[in-house]
Amino acid sequence: MTSFETAATVLGALLVGGALLSGIARRSILSLAAVFVVVGLLLGADGLDVLKIDARSAFVHDLAITALVLILFRDGLEVDAEMLQREWHLPLRKLVLAMPITAVIVALATKLLIDLSWTEAFLVGALLSPTDPVLSSGVVNNPRVPRVIRHSLNLESGLNDGLALPAVLAFTAALAADSDFVWWEFLLQDVSLGVVYGVVIGYLASHVLPSGRDLERSMQAHQRALYLLGIAFLTYGLTTLPPHGNGIIAVFVCAIVLGIRRPDVPEYLEMSKDIIEIVKLGVFVVFGSLLTLDGLFGDGWAAVAIVLVTLLVARTAAVWVALAGTGFDRAEKGFMAWFGPKGVATMTFSLLVLSEGIPSGERIFNLAALVVMCSVVAHGLTDTPGAEWIGRRTERRERESAPPTPVEVA
Repeated sequence: MTSFETAATVLGALLVGGALLSGIARRSILSLAAVFVVVGLLLGADGLDVLKIDARSAFVHDLAITALVLILFRDGLEVDAEMLQREWHLPLRKLVLAMPITAVIVALATKLLIDLSWTEAFLVGALLSPTDPVLSSGVVNNPRVPRVIRHSLNLESGLNDGLALPAVLAFTAALAADSDFVWWEFLLQDVSLGVVYGVVIGYLASHVLPSGRDLERSMQAHQRALYLLGIAFLTYGLTTLPPHGNGIIAVFVCAIVLGIRRPDVPEYLEMSKDIIEIVKLGVFVVFGSLLTLDGLFGDGWAAVAIVLVTLLVARTAAVWVALAGTGFDRAEKGFMAWFGPKGVATMTFSLLVLSEGIPSGERIFNLAALVVMCSVVAHGLTDTPGAEWIGRRTERRERESAPPTPVEVA
């Protein structure tokens, strides 16, 4: 393992370099996420061999858990109750229909093309089903993109991490070398207790936190952020104590309950976004350092085919089915189908799978990694042109459908 001194040097250099290059990255075709993954690859075993990290070490496992706690807690807090009440139909269709269909198509392709078991193939499908709000930010933050499309993509990417998690955990547990996995026990214990703990702690956290002027007098802004981080990790820790529910599921549910009961809470987490960014940076770099070119293309053209199926076939077919009868035309469906990039969630879930030491964990990690790398490049190249195209198209249709301006007669 790399020494702490070396890791501190690399982390410091990346933080400084990332800050200095952020403006350039924002104007370029690639995000900082892609840059940090590439830096990790260059510093890893396939490059300069500066970062020496054991994929099955406690460090990788703990980093993945920490990242999941922070990312899913943030995602859960951002679930807008009012928006859900008014515009929930479209995101719900994509979460309930498109996401499982994507996972199944990817799993079937994996089983057909690569000699993995059905359970391993469905784990690959679960890993590659969530989309990434970071890589699609150029689309969801562009005001020229129709609001309903932006909202549906943003809400979908914010929620599907948490919804994919139970499947990832279940398939990983079933593949563990010493597994005595029973699916109904997983549902009754891990999932059910996770939900119960999340609801109860989220309710109590919303009740204990002062509100209005009492909050302003008793707690400074940075203390409110610390309170939220404390709730996130407290939820995870309490849930994993006997009788052992699933802490990650509990964190996600807790954040949803807390955010809906206290709509003022999400803005307080902004004070802690730098901490979350540092953890995500760690995930990007560690993820990249564990990659090797031989591993990425270890399954040859079959691995390339999985990339094409995931990015072009599975997501497209799933969105077409999910949006049938909604009134969207082919171009709008195609736009929403394409902008379902794979990123942080898949990276983090893959690190968790790799750290569990399951027999085909490395192959599964490499398949997911290749899809993420290709998605980062492809969606980085197309997000700005795509947003401008759909914006121009929408404006043209609005002009054509607008009633003619009456002509004044002198």
